Amino acid sequence: MKIKKNAIVVALTLVISGFVFMGLNNTDNKNFEIAKNLDIYYTLFRELNTFYVDDVDPGKLVKTSIDEMLKSLDPYTTYIPESDIEDFRFMTTGEYGGIGALISKHGDEIVVSDPYEGFPAQKAGLKAGDVFLEVGGKSVENLNTEDVSNLLKGAAGQTIKVKVQRYGEKKPVTFDIVREKISIDPVSYYGMLDDKTGYIRLTNFTKDCGEKVKKALLELKEVNGAEKLVLDLRGNPGGLLIESVNIANLFVGKDQEVVSTKGKVSQWDKTYKTTGNPVDTIMPLAVLVNRGSASASEIVSGTIQDLDRGVVLGARTFGKGLVQTTRDLSYNAKLKVTTAKYYIPSGRCIQTLDYSHRNEDGSVGNVPDSLISEFQTRNGRKVYDGGGVRPDIEVENEKISNLTIKLIQQFKIFDFATRFAAENKEIAQPEEFEVSDDIYNDFINFVEDGSFKYTSRTQQMLEELREQAEEEKYFELANEQFEALEDKLALDLDRDLKKFREEISRMLKSEIVSRYYYQKGTAKATIDEDKTIVRALEILSNSNEYEILLSNKK
Repeated sequence: MKIKKNAIVVALTLVISGFVFMGLNNTDNKNFEIAKNLDIYYTLFRELNTFYVDDVDPGKLVKTSIDEMLKSLDPYTTYIPESDIEDFRFMTTGEYGGIGALISKHGDEIVVSDPYEGFPAQKAGLKAGDVFLEVGGKSVENLNTEDVSNLLKGAAGQTIKVKVQRYGEKKPVTFDIVREKISIDPVSYYGMLDDKTGYIRLTNFTKDCGEKVKKALLELKEVNGAEKLVLDLRGNPGGLLIESVNIANLFVGKDQEVVSTKGKVSQWDKTYKTTGNPVDTIMPLAVLVNRGSASASEIVSGTIQDLDRGVVLGARTFGKGLVQTTRDLSYNAKLKVTTAKYYIPSGRCIQTLDYSHRNEDGSVGNVPDSLISEFQTRNGRKVYDGGGVRPDIEVENEKISNLTIKLIQQFKIFDFATRFAAENKEIAQPEEFEVSDDIYNDFINFVEDGSFKYTSRTQQMLEELREQAEEEKYFELANEQFEALEDKLALDLDRDLKKFREEISRMLKSEIVSRYYYQKGTAKATIDEDKTIVRALEILSNSNEYEILLSNKK
């Protein structure tokens, strides 16, 4: 340990010495400030390492200081140590060595929450709801999801022994699972919404996703006869910028500017244009977005909007107009650093938060209204910068009850689906399956017989108001009114389970279907009840309304 500490101190000394030498031979004030402050950092680190009362971990101390330094800039400039490189590669390629299953924390247990169809976990027989007991011969007791995930990952071709406890089984079940190179398809689902309308859901902009969207689009057109398309980018956080250009190229012609980047290093400024022949520049197109659509998703939706190539529906996007570049560091580490802002065809940057002008308390505010500018689409429609991509048609997000939220948070819907799947070998096809009265009444009994804890937001706020009134000595003046309100607002679980049946049933349907038909089945089961998709179909089915929206004629 002492040798490791000394090595870090020596390395810091060499780095600082180099900067000091540079600073002393350079009259530039900025370089001198860099050298001076790095020298201060080194001397501070040396004193801490030598004199701090308890033993310190120098590697952890340096990483903490790096993370906090970068956090003061923006959330996207991050340090990636060698130990996290595999996770970083997964973010950009969608590939890793493992068993192909999502896991989650369920109370004190780690469970399989979603095995991917066709991947090692599912093929070996793991099911959603299985509780991990051992991974590779090691007990998972007191481990978190990240620890268990790391145990499950490894080189493709290696066998990992997994022991789980399964609902309905008295004894633990053991599986030998051969790890594979897991490549998650960014096109999570595609199919036909009706006889003429295709649908593609894209969840990430990972490597080669443009080719995968193209393949899906061609199949929908040539095999299924799609004449219109809904491209769903909701919840898509983005990814590789070049893939956003490739996907835009499917719908707009060759040599069309899609996005340009501008930063401090002018040599890196670049304009990205489409380079290939499009698949279809005419078919009516609807792009779906929401608050979870960011980065590359905003480039695609913003470009489609700016060029009046299609209609954007949903909710305003996240507003990430920043570009990151990865730089190599010593010891196989990397720095992902924000190097530029990007601008879509109308010339606007959709960045929402202004990291360059923080508030006095260090918080970050939105770009002020005074700095928001108006731009125009190709047809002269007004669009604005500084706040994400605003959809042409806003579809209000459905608000779900506090009861439904609590049922999800406390795994009641998940656990019921686990029990249901253990007791029912098969169900109807995803498009046909419904939560019947018998199933829902069974669910009510399941919830009421368990340890479900439920309070409404209104009750929580009333309790806070009561505490405040007591603190300020006003409570006695309104004691009767408080009691009357508490009686009025008293919860009746059985009543509320029936009152919110429609929204709870949708969640139940989705979770139950996933146990039999996995991710694609879930998409099929829920698509008809999606308000944004329903609205998109209405627009695409009404050519007059579609054309008016894009032509700037009111």
